Amino acid sequence: MPHPSPTQESLSTNQDPAAEPLPAPVTEMVTSWRVSCAGDEAFGLGHPLVWLAISPDVGFVDCGYCDKRFVFDRANAGHGH
Repeated sequence: MPHPSPTQESLSTNQDPAAEPLPAPVTEMVTSWRVSCAGDEAFGLGHPLVWLAISPDVGFVDCGYCDKRFVFDRANAGHGH
């Protein structure tokens, strides 16, 4: 089964598959396969620092705390990514 494109409306990785599909509350384009997230205090989404790995097969990862989506930007990533 192919993974949804990060530009499509898809379920957050920590939501129940039976839940209504909702877009991520915040999406950030990144050029690294490994990212950190501590939430966003401006939106009241602060949480402990976590490190997340983006799977090259999927192209994005959602934070398990705040649902922020990190999308790997292949067009602007350096060589070797």
